[in-house]
Amino acid sequence: MAVARTIGKGGNYRSTKSGAGMTAKGVAAYNRKTGGNLKTAVTEKKPSKMRAKRRKSYCSRSLGQMKMHNINCSKTPEKRICAARRRWRC
Repeated sequence: MAVARTIGKGGNYRSTKSGAGMTAKGVAAYNRKTGGNLKTAVTEKKPSKMRAKRRKSYCSRSLGQMKMHNINCSKTPEKRICAARRRWRC
């Protein structure tokens, strides 16, 4: 299995500075490979009802991950989970 790249051709993941998570191209590649149904992050201020539910679900799930791993984003904002939560507007 090849290592996932973050930049250049084949870059499927965003850098931490750009908000972490997968790029649209990365999501499409993953779905092609696995037959999955991943979607990109919900980043708009007023999402539709279904997208708002996805955001709420992600935010609560990622908060649980933060608690489980004792991550405090006010102390370590450079962590990937913190960057992703900022991007999702959690």
